[in-house]
Amino acid sequence: MRTVTILGATGSVGTSTLDLVEREPERFRVRALTANCDVERLAAAAIRTRAELAVVADETCLPALREALAGTKVEAAGGPQAVCDAAELGADWTMGAIVGCAGLAPTMAAIRAGGTVVLANKEPLVSAGDLIMQAAAEHGATLLPADSEHNAIYQCFDFARPERVRRIILTASGGPFRDATLEQMAAVTREQAVAHPNWSMGAKISVDSATMMNKGLELIEAARLFPVAAGRIEIVVHRQSVIHSMVDYVDGSMLAQLGPSDMRVPIAHCLAWPDRMATPMAPLDLVKLGRLDFEAPDPVRFRALALARTALEEGGARPAILNAANEVAVAAFLADRIGFLEIAAIVEDTLSRYAPEAPETIDAVIAIDAEARRLAGERVEDCVA
Repeated sequence: MRTVTILGATGSVGTSTLDLVEREPERFRVRALTANCDVERLAAAAIRTRAELAVVADETCLPALREALAGTKVEAAGGPQAVCDAAELGADWTMGAIVGCAGLAPTMAAIRAGGTVVLANKEPLVSAGDLIMQAAAEHGATLLPADSEHNAIYQCFDFARPERVRRIILTASGGPFRDATLEQMAAVTREQAVAHPNWSMGAKISVDSATMMNKGLELIEAARLFPVAAGRIEIVVHRQSVIHSMVDYVDGSMLAQLGPSDMRVPIAHCLAWPDRMATPMAPLDLVKLGRLDFEAPDPVRFRALALARTALEEGGARPAILNAANEVAVAAFLADRIGFLEIAAIVEDTLSRYAPEAPETIDAVIAIDAEARRLAGERVEDCVA
């Protein structure tokens, strides 16, 4: 029986993970579940799975959690340090799905405990990639990617002979504005931007898909995870989101992973790895699908892609600044404070105004993130004014 900890158990990735775990209770035992402050859903999941520990990051929610768990055998704890303590319990398998820089310290804590750590949030590899990879090597932790694109690459990549890999090809749906003009994109609304054509996702990641910043961030992640030069990682728009990514080999062979647009597929691969497990997904009907289309992304309309690639090439703190500024700009757009095209403009402006030394600790990453957010926030206010 594999012991499991889920950091961020009430979000979309966390609930998808729980769905799979609860389908095979004889195979998995839950050690800890964490959430920010969603006491009702956290307590319900902890009780259903007979978790040993439930933790809220917001300590003010701890009394409510204790009350919800009264009469059960589930222990309750609260506060950021309690989340890190849960991550360090030494579960065989830990899902890291805490959104934002709040997930950095718990992810690092899980890595230090060894075992298998699944990365479902972008901040560890984008903002602190060198530190994360170094810690994983030092502590013997296995890192598995839960993003559908990186998980697809992982399934196709020959780690024993990486020199035989010619290219990695990340596929992108192109989002809801893949056929829109710049003039049309300048006028898009929040509701239009979060209406992803293929995936059911939260508002922030849906906007990232619409700007294609998500693919830029995934480019940075892929460069951390796989031993391939950044210049040999390409992005291709694939409207159907059936091929999740591809690996091209020197002999002309190209391996692709196909699957439905449901996060439970890559999560199941990580949860059972190196084995496989059943999911409720219906088999792909290739005849019904009929065709697969591919095209190059437009770097003019999707400026975020170029910003991300440049940040990756420059290295150091640049990816952390890119990520932090983007989060601030997307939040402002979702609050109807700035226009859609201003998201990339604010990110570019923040990168031009801030150039700190490369971070050597997680605390340094968090400090860089905070300063980048402050600078991006200033530019948001300028746009509003």
